[in-house]
Amino acid sequence: MQIGLVGLGRMGGNMRTRLRGAGHTVIGYDTDPGRSDATDLADLVDRLAAPRAVWVMVPAGHATQGVVDLLATLLKPGDVVVDGGNSRWTDDERHARELGGRGIGFVDAGVSGGVWGLENGYALMVGGEAEHVARLRPVFDALKPDGPYGFVHAGGVGAGHFAKMVHNGIEYAMMQACAEGWELLERADSVDNVREVFRSWQEGTVIRSWLLDLAVNALDEDPHLERLRGYAEDSGEGRWTVEAAIDHAVPLPAITASLFARFASRQDDSPQMKMIAALRNQFGGHAVESAKE
Repeated sequence: MQIGLVGLGRMGGNMRTRLRGAGHTVIGYDTDPGRSDATDLADLVDRLAAPRAVWVMVPAGHATQGVVDLLATLLKPGDVVVDGGNSRWTDDERHARELGGRGIGFVDAGVSGGVWGLENGYALMVGGEAEHVARLRPVFDALKPDGPYGFVHAGGVGAGHFAKMVHNGIEYAMMQACAEGWELLERADSVDNVREVFRSWQEGTVIRSWLLDLAVNALDEDPHLERLRGYAEDSGEGRWTVEAAIDHAVPLPAITASLFARFASRQDDSPQMKMIAALRNQFGGHAVESAKE
């Protein structure tokens, strides 16, 4: 299958490589000419055969809106746009209306996998009309992990990004629990090998997980996380999850507390946030801040 890919950064570039490895033709565009196959969006669209499919992997908000607005003027009826960034589900609904008025389909795809997705595959949570999702299924199959899991058509437009938002909210809470346990172990006088305690949990325990494996990776690199400042950003999806919980009257005490803990990290050099920062760097390649000398 042929597809255009807009945004060839940390995830988009790896997705292009994985798709090409599966035999698909990918024409990519990025504002960095060193990464780009096309000179601009118009060139990308011109090089695609109709009916076209264009996957957008740029930051949520104004950047995504700008690309969608321009694609609306370049694409034709029967073409389809996929937003694979971390957009808010309410933006998806607007994009679908705007593009649908021109006969252009729209699919939202929540993508999880970070910097490991090239090798392991990406978990995909997709929203949109069944005919558009079915048309793109060869691309989804190439990106997802091998085996029966890692892809879901979650529902109509917006469902994919809503599912990814909840996924990230759960991720916040799981990382926070890991970080709190690590700090308590570090403080206990009787425990003198916290890294190996974490390693021992990787097999046979009910908390074994990929996040636990990544925590061990981080501790192997920096046994007491002394090189990191206890500061962690939030991507925005944690906030949206809490807002959606309020709208639906669903109690989310763990996820809400984990979001507030990140806010607290911006006030002090929080030990727990050293672990959160380390985990975000391990699975997503997110930037970390070095501890001050």
